Amino acid sequence: MRVMALDWGKRRIGIAVSDGLGIAAHGLRTLVRTTNRQDLDALIGLIRERDIESVIVGNPLHLDGTKSGSSSRAARFAFQLARHAGVPVEMWDERLTSWEAESMLGTRPKDPGEIDRLAAVLLLESYLAARQS
Repeated sequence: MRVMALDWGKRRIGIAVSDGLGIAAHGLRTLVRTTNRQDLDALIGLIRERDIESVIVGNPLHLDGTKSGSSSRAARFAFQLARHAGVPVEMWDERLTSWEAESMLGTRPKDPGEIDRLAAVLLLESYLAARQS
């Protein structure tokens, strides 16, 4: 099953996809946000091009597990994506993925999209691992 993970943010969306077996994750180019409609169109194009069967969107919860202000915005985006793309879209806990990505990359990368891309890969890896157990 091909799955796409989105590290949703106000300025950028990190994107990762799984292989056809749903085992390995790899990052794609980071989407620099423009308008909601253009962002949705770009993601729908990737979903169709890569035969994605489901999408997970990172849920930016507080460390204690409660919803943040960004959680509701990410959930609205996920709902719109599901409605327009015609594939299941699920929210998935993304606590600390961006922090972990920054730690793994070390010094601040020249391309801020690298953090978003790696965060999406980490998000997808956690989802795939949970599905396998």
